[in-house]
Amino acid sequence: MHVGIMSAIMLGGSSFTQLIFAPYISNKPFKKKLLLFGINSRVLSLLALGSMFFFIHSNQSGFILGFIFLLITIFSLSGAFANISYTDILGKSIDGEKRKIFFSAKQIIAGSVVLLSAFWAKKTLTLASFPMNYAYMFFIGGTLLLIASIGFWEIKEETPSVLKISGFRDFLKVLKSELVKNKKLAYFLGFINTQGIAISFLPFVVLYAKEIFKTNSGDTGSFLLFKVIGIVTVSVLIFLGARRIKYKLLLYGNVVLSILMAIVVITIGSANILKYLFILGGIVYSLYSITMNGLLLEVSGHQNRALYTGFAGAGNILPAVFPIVGGWVIKAFGYPAFFGLFIFIVSFAFYFIYKIDCKK
Repeated sequence: MHVGIMSAIMLGGSSFTQLIFAPYISNKPFKKKLLLFGINSRVLSLLALGSMFFFIHSNQSGFILGFIFLLITIFSLSGAFANISYTDILGKSIDGEKRKIFFSAKQIIAGSVVLLSAFWAKKTLTLASFPMNYAYMFFIGGTLLLIASIGFWEIKEETPSVLKISGFRDFLKVLKSELVKNKKLAYFLGFINTQGIAISFLPFVVLYAKEIFKTNSGDTGSFLLFKVIGIVTVSVLIFLGARRIKYKLLLYGNVVLSILMAIVVITIGSANILKYLFILGGIVYSLYSITMNGLLLEVSGHQNRALYTGFAGAGNILPAVFPIVGGWVIKAFGYPAFFGLFIFIVSFAFYFIYKIDCKK
């Protein structure tokens, strides 16, 4: 249940809060300061997590668990807050015809760096015993994120983009109006609510490995490494074929791979083989990130892009709830029932992809 709650906070739950943040951010013509506020809040939460693990004591486990959830919540909500501003600035900066190339190139660069980080993470997790290994991890993560944010300080946001929203009720009225006028938006939200649960699947595979195969921190580091290999591999392939590959093909392929991932995991007999499944998990994650971001920019316009990023939060209702429900299903009925539920929900994504009239 703890894994389910944590996954809900970090994945669908944080994105759902974009519904709350969007009205405020949409009213601001320039979003750079808001972006930096979100990033710096993430840096502070990571450093605070590192400090907490550094001074942890076994008799404080109840207090520490609550504090972990608090800081992870701050980290995740800050990411959702920053993402709205980031998407708006990105949309004003990247030409529509070059977005697929940009997103795949972005994944390659980010994935290549993360690939090196994954080796580093694997070494760090085995360098010391718990909790010091995780303290080192969070200190490194916070420091590197602070360094990475230097680039955002140099952004010169020259083109204003503003859509006035008087409050949350007005925001809901606009959402209702846009759903009527823009059918693509409705199908886009349906796609996120179904295929979106795929990004919360791998934490449960890690849990499955710990319970069934008795894996340790070193194995978890290997899982992360193989996931990143999958992300980089598919990003390179999409980058090379970006002009020829249509979004619909990527969308359909990702659903098929997600279902295949759930089927394969229950047939694997050892942790050594299971780690290769994380390559497939990385491919699914990367494909979802590339297609979801590209579709969002396509269904939205210049002035309402921040608003539409907030609307995307409505598409994360099921991804926010699924990890918690999944944790309960595993506890009550076991892993086969959980995998079956996952396949059932993801299958509905085929319908929404068919309905999305995606030209690029």
